[in-house]
Amino acid sequence: MTTTTLHVNGSAHTLDIDPDMPLLYALRNHLGLNGAKYGCGLGQCGACTVLLDDKPVFSCLTPCSGMEGRKIRTVESLGSAEQPGPLQQAFIDTQAAQCGYCIAGMIMRAQALLEQEPHPGEEAILAHMAPNLCRCGTHLRILEAIRHVSKDGVKHAG
Repeated sequence: MTTTTLHVNGSAHTLDIDPDMPLLYALRNHLGLNGAKYGCGLGQCGACTVLLDDKPVFSCLTPCSGMEGRKIRTVESLGSAEQPGPLQQAFIDTQAAQCGYCIAGMIMRAQALLEQEPHPGEEAILAHMAPNLCRCGTHLRILEAIRHVSKDGVKHAG
């Protein structure tokens, strides 16, 4: 075990964990941040997507070692059930969540895109979102939610 400080959603958290532990497990099991989900454990579905220094990463494949001083953001940083952020609200409005399992990862990947390019074109949206899968088939609603927010842009939430 090693003492590691993770900077998550604007707060520092000092944990005594195995440095090889996937970031996903530290977030869920040690910090109680359950938005990112374990989907495949292979970086093939995107349910575990979080932002690391404003870039989407698969937290199931990202070890906690080397996280010192890096900025980690989860879906919990964007809003709450009572006050959802703009992108979260767009997902609600378009009924993009069916089972809800992939949604946090989808939202975080979309958030990264919209922070980098507030008004992305259709090809940019499709290419950026390709690594994340929705097994329920709500991709069209997810894309509609992103298009909706991109009309006005999205403010940096971090």
